Amino acid sequence: MPPLPLLWLGFAALLLSLVLIGIDSDGLLLVGGLAALLLVLLASALPQLAAAPQLLLFAALMGVAYSLVRRWSSRHGERAIPPAARAELAEVIAPFDLEGEGRVRWQGQSWAARNLEPSRLLPSGSAVTVMGREGTRLQVLPRDPENAS
Repeated sequence: MPPLPLLWLGFAALLLSLVLIGIDSDGLLLVGGLAALLLVLLASALPQLAAAPQLLLFAALMGVAYSLVRRWSSRHGERAIPPAARAELAEVIAPFDLEGEGRVRWQGQSWAARNLEPSRLLPSGSAVTVMGREGTRLQVLPRDPENAS
């Protein structure tokens, strides 16, 4: 069996890799990866420390750090987008792919966007309606020409 610092390092690498590919939505995997990195240092500095106390310390670090992240994110969470006169309108600047991913210009800035009706193609220059936001990605719908005003 490999030494405990190597196990913690492998666990940290796994968790942080999952964060990098975007699986972590609320910070739990990031906190776990950082806690595992701390345990790598601790297990290397104190090789006589058994596995059970290390697991307890890992759980305690996870609990404290995750509660701090949740408290911080509730205070500094999603910022409201300032309203504009034509806030609901956007223009497609990069065509949407078959999965419904593309880019739009909204309020003078380029945004990643998801087409909520991926069966309808959105070429560059199309008008879309911004329906909401998921993180930094806008959720848009194709704008019907007869409903445009």
